Amino acid sequence: MKNILVTGGTGFIGSHTVLELLIQNYRVTVIDNLSNSKLESLKRVEKLTRKNAHFEHIDLLDVKALELLFQSSHFDAVIHFAGLKAVGESVEQPLKYYKNNISGTVNLCEAMNKAGIKNLVFSSSATVYGDPDSSPIPEKSPLKAVNPYGRTKLTIEYILRELHTSDNSWNVALLRYFNPVGAHESGEIGEDPNGIPNNLMPFITQVAIGKLKELNVFGGDYPTHDGTGIRDYIHVSDLAAGHIRALKKLEEKPGLVVYNLGTGKGSSVMDVIKAFEKASGKKIPYKITPRRPGDAAVCYADVSKANQELNWQTKRDLEDMCRDAWNWQQKNPNGYP
Repeated sequence: MKNILVTGGTGFIGSHTVLELLIQNYRVTVIDNLSNSKLESLKRVEKLTRKNAHFEHIDLLDVKALELLFQSSHFDAVIHFAGLKAVGESVEQPLKYYKNNISGTVNLCEAMNKAGIKNLVFSSSATVYGDPDSSPIPEKSPLKAVNPYGRTKLTIEYILRELHTSDNSWNVALLRYFNPVGAHESGEIGEDPNGIPNNLMPFITQVAIGKLKELNVFGGDYPTHDGTGIRDYIHVSDLAAGHIRALKKLEEKPGLVVYNLGTGKGSSVMDVIKAFEKASGKKIPYKITPRRPGDAAVCYADVSKANQELNWQTKRDLEDMCRDAWNWQQKNPNGYP
């Protein structure tokens, strides 16, 4: 498998994965509608790798453009990142999320099917587990997404399962990410959210650089060691490497496989704040605010399956994640130009 199509390849995780693909000599085509990302990320990836990725400005809801792409190009596999991803926005605008994420994926799979391309790595999420009964969470845990964003990921998982059941020539890897953070060690590519960040790490870095006044910590009364919620934070570069291992797994024609991608360790919000303060030398002002509905107290991955079957392990710890996120924010105080 050498020709790879990456949907949503200019986004945070997509751009880091494209970089890893180019380093490993894959030929890469990126499609993105640029609704929540910038083409500058791809230009910087090409500068870092001294290799080129072909880019097409395509929305997955544009069936004709997708069909033309698959008619004019041959791909061995597709890595599918494209999708809307803000939990809060999904609660406010559920139809937007169902239309974009689910319809876009169906359009992609139909175009792949017509072209006879049946190798797919799908960017799923730990949100499919909802509020888990216990942690660490293995892949066989009950699936019970609690918000529209998580339900779009879970619905797509069901669609891909049923697609494989109907035609077992499909090989699909469902990758359930936990909490991707950090940035490339160069500081050239990183997380560049639109408006006020939804995720913890970019919120912290924007407080540190002075763009935001203080961090809101949602809930200080959870049954954890310091009262704040515990999550599994994974460095985006480790996550990108997991996609390469998943592609290699598809070469074995495994059918449909599911893997958690995380570190297997939980860190509380306060742990992250302290690690960031240590890495940056900056004090992070914060205030404790009420819990958010649907937030679990503790959520971290059992990654033994990915370790064994993908021969994949994370290499970077929380301090590395904080250092690289801060390096990116310092070099790019306003994100990509």
